[in-house]
Amino acid sequence: MRTDRERGAAAVEMAIILPVLVALVMGIVEFGRAFNAQQTLTFAAREGVRAMALENDATTARTAVRSAGTPLGTIPDSSITISPTSCTTGTRVTVTVAYQLSTTGFFGPINLSGKGVMLCGG
Repeated sequence: MRTDRERGAAAVEMAIILPVLVALVMGIVEFGRAFNAQQTLTFAAREGVRAMALENDATTARTAVRSAGTPLGTIPDSSITISPTSCTTGTRVTVTVAYQLSTTGFFGPINLSGKGVMLCGG
């Protein structure tokens, strides 16, 4: 039998443990979102560098990055870096995409970037 002193012990234990469990679940969800966004950025950068290496056109490369990055929303041109700006056969071209992932506010915004490197000329 329960005594009067043990009444409400489960409620107190739940009040202590529940915030920890909620924070843990939120952390798992935010990590999953960040991982997915990172994979999308890497894919977008690879598509951009592929377009740049084959077509030697920075506008086409930026369009390819924005097109592949649509799950993240609009990627502005200022977030896309192409180096060098022209592609000669045998040189390496690099496309870097920067993105700030907004979160639920509990963990703050997360800065992510994707990078693709390829030899020019196919």
